[in-house]
Amino acid sequence: MDNLNQGLDRLLYTLSTYALPILIGLASLLALFTWKTQYPVVDPQQLEIQVLKESVDVVEPAQALALLRESPISPFHDTRLSVAPVWFSFVTPKEVETTPLMVEFPSRHAMNIACWDARTLKALGNGNHQGATGGISAIKAGFALELSPALKGEQVVCRTSAIGPARISALIWRANDLRSSAQEFHRKSGLLDGGIIVLAIFVMVAALINRNALYVLFAAWLVVNLRMGALSAGWDSQWLGNSVPQDWLQRMRLITTAVYYVLAVTLFKVLFRDDLTKVGSLFLLRIAQWTCLPLLLLSAFMTYQSYLPFLWVSTGLSIGVMVFFLTRILQKTRSRVAIWYSAAISITIVSSLYEVLSAALGIKGLIGSVNSVTAALASSLLAALAIAEQMRQEHVQRLEVQAELEHTYAAMPIGLFTLDLRGRFTSANPALVGMLGPNVLTDGANAWQQYFTNGAWTQLHQMVHNKNEDEMEIQGKPVPGCSGSKCFLVKATLAGDKIEGSLQDVTEKSRATADLSFLADHDSLTKVLNRRGIAKAFNSAIASLTGANAPVALAYLDLDRFKLINDLFGHGVGDEVLQQVCGRVSDLLSRELQFGRVGGDEFVIVFPDTPIARAAVMCRGIIDSIDTLPYQVGENAFHVRGSIGLIEVRAGMQFNDAMSTADRACRQAKSGSSDGLVVYEKNAIAFKQHEAELKLIALLATSSATDGLYLEMQPIMSLTKPHESLNFEVLLRMRDIDGNVVPTDRLIAAAENSGRMGMIDRWVLSTTLAWLNTNYTQLKHTKFVCMNLSGASLNDEKFLQEVYVMLEQNLHLVGQLCLEITESVALHDLENTRRFVNKVRGYGAKVALDDFGAGYTSFSYLKEFTADLLKIDGSFIVNMNKHPANIAIVEAIVNLAKNLGMKVIAEWAEDNATVQTLTEIGVDYVQGFAVARAQHPDKLLKAESSASFIQDEALAHYVCLIEKSNQMLPQVDMFSDVRVINVH
Repeated sequence: MDNLNQGLDRLLYTLSTYALPILIGLASLLALFTWKTQYPVVDPQQLEIQVLKESVDVVEPAQALALLRESPISPFHDTRLSVAPVWFSFVTPKEVETTPLMVEFPSRHAMNIACWDARTLKALGNGNHQGATGGISAIKAGFALELSPALKGEQVVCRTSAIGPARISALIWRANDLRSSAQEFHRKSGLLDGGIIVLAIFVMVAALINRNALYVLFAAWLVVNLRMGALSAGWDSQWLGNSVPQDWLQRMRLITTAVYYVLAVTLFKVLFRDDLTKVGSLFLLRIAQWTCLPLLLLSAFMTYQSYLPFLWVSTGLSIGVMVFFLTRILQKTRSRVAIWYSAAISITIVSSLYEVLSAALGIKGLIGSVNSVTAALASSLLAALAIAEQMRQEHVQRLEVQAELEHTYAAMPIGLFTLDLRGRFTSANPALVGMLGPNVLTDGANAWQQYFTNGAWTQLHQMVHNKNEDEMEIQGKPVPGCSGSKCFLVKATLAGDKIEGSLQDVTEKSRATADLSFLADHDSLTKVLNRRGIAKAFNSAIASLTGANAPVALAYLDLDRFKLINDLFGHGVGDEVLQQVCGRVSDLLSRELQFGRVGGDEFVIVFPDTPIARAAVMCRGIIDSIDTLPYQVGENAFHVRGSIGLIEVRAGMQFNDAMSTADRACRQAKSGSSDGLVVYEKNAIAFKQHEAELKLIALLATSSATDGLYLEMQPIMSLTKPHESLNFEVLLRMRDIDGNVVPTDRLIAAAENSGRMGMIDRWVLSTTLAWLNTNYTQLKHTKFVCMNLSGASLNDEKFLQEVYVMLEQNLHLVGQLCLEITESVALHDLENTRRFVNKVRGYGAKVALDDFGAGYTSFSYLKEFTADLLKIDGSFIVNMNKHPANIAIVEAIVNLAKNLGMKVIAEWAEDNATVQTLTEIGVDYVQGFAVARAQHPDKLLKAESSASFIQDEALAHYVCLIEKSNQMLPQVDMFSDVRVINVH
């Protein structure tokens, strides 16, 4: 039974779709060409007429008859756009006595007519398109006069007036034939009206359904084209079966032609928009477009006679432009739309040319009303074919795009889906099926919540309705046999009563993002927080400290001598030890405490909401845990010791400041006897010192950095001729804005940390040279002045060049300068030190090695460059009489210096006994509180020698004995003609 039903369906479909339409078409052709017409019409006979051409002043029929007797006989008369009344006459045929006859005046431009019997001057009737009386009646496009038997062979005189290119003629009809012709006329006009209006309505409906403005434009063109055909055929005096008011008719004709022109140009432009850009020369079409509005305005105000020339010129221009572009389009694109439209416009052109020629040249009879109707109908149908072809092309394009979209939909690597408002999948592409499984569209297994975690449907529903977000990440439910769950990125929107969106598997991306996020705040080796992460933890703790005044502590942990493990056993072993250290420390800390690595073997612990006493106990436990058990790596066991600097954090403290202070406490723990832990509470002096150092660093960065600097001089006494020389060392000093003296070591540390040491040394050197230049004549007994240069300055090439310039500008003082270089600086870069020493000595200045013996003393480096003076570090001098080893070391240094041709200065000589021992060893110069403390520069200007400052009577007596004993011995002082400067 099912097969029979399907067979019946196919049979009826074939019969209805193919067979019956073909039969209907064949029957229509048979009826059109072979069947007898329902309105048989015999062609009329044309009457000869006499026309009074100059009849402006003629108003009476008798007057017209007198003039008409002299007029020639002709078949018709053209008014040539004249609106003046026209008088004409004709003779009725004799058959009127036996056969009812009617005379037709077919001009569609005739506005009214009146006729009289020439013999009796009796009125036969008159009329216009609004009505008629007597024997006159309106018929088809013109008028007709019914002849009575009394008019047999008689002359009839008529008067008519017309607007437009009217042709006055008279056609004799049998009454029945004229009535049949009129019926056929109105039937054809009705067919044209009905056909084109139905077509226009269909196109308008298609336009509304498809929302296509082109179809609206074409529907309007069809209606106006119908009115143009009606105008040409002569039935434009009615519309939809109703008569157009007589006073509207002529103006409507003008406006109709202008509107038709505007619509034709616009339709052409829209229909071939894409093709026109390919052929170029668009300025021609622009010219045609610019004639539209003026022509439309002229049609609303000008008379018919004045308006027609403008219409003919514009029509000729637009037709030429359209023909040009259609030819180019056909050549370039072979467009079917252009072919159909070309056929339609060709018919329009022929019809329009006929209208123009008939009006301008008086040519008539080329085509009749039937052909005018046929032209309007044919052009409309061909234009409809052009539109239909374009619709077909658009449909084909839509099908191609749809096929491409379907292919893309199937090939898209991202899952695409459609859900109903209950959260059930109604469509899914292969990618989505691959993500969620083959049953995603199966009833009972197509619910959204079956594939994603609880709450995912609510999230999606809120997203598409609230429109706050256009995408979100959701978790899929765990799949049996797979580890973990997948992560998906969902983008969706509400489309009517459905939800359409995409699903992308971002599991790996999510994991990678999580890993990157973890690495952004954690150390890749130990997995504890890195510096960035610990800074976040610190700032978070500070925020709670500010809000609730809760205690916060920060610990800085450093592993002592850990570098040896890396150097001896490699970084791989060192990394393993670090991981074990972190594991051991992390086990001791609760989750609230944050632990991070900020350096190779340096760590930080943040203690939020932890009193400093409890944090200290915990730090002690950490140190013990690190120290107690060795760390096993392979077959090796390593003992590691840690030191911690713990500080109590104050509200508003910056992370870098806290780190710097904790690091300082840690360094103190490493170097002191605090058993590895140093604690700074809020009011600890270290905080104040650190703040002072930070303020000093900030001050040194300003333009007023040198405002508080000043110099002092400490005398250096000769142990051979104490009263004959006034030598000294220049010492740097500073006062803050409150006038308090800033410790020099703090100033030097701040300058080195801020990179401003070169600026300090530059100021000291320039200030010292200026002071020496000012007081040069008063320093007659000064043999040398010492001045210390920092290591940072010696590594600053710009500073060294400035030193060389200052030396060149003060060559008269250079021989008195002795620039000190610290031993550790000299050893750091021997090549650079050698170049500097040679350059300075080349100018005539002397060089001294400062703090000799206190650093990485190596006698071998003394042969790398030549120094003039050697200053023994004060740590060997202080209380040297209590330490015989120091005496031996100093004596060895003195002998070495003398053998190398250098003089020796002993620093930190604090008492008479020390000076005596130094004298006995053979030291050349002594400097320290035993001789004098640092003095204001003005005091040196008043002294005779360095010995003038001695306050200890015993030392003064001993110095006098030295002077007397040495007077008996010849002395050679290599600095006798030299003055030297030393600055800290």
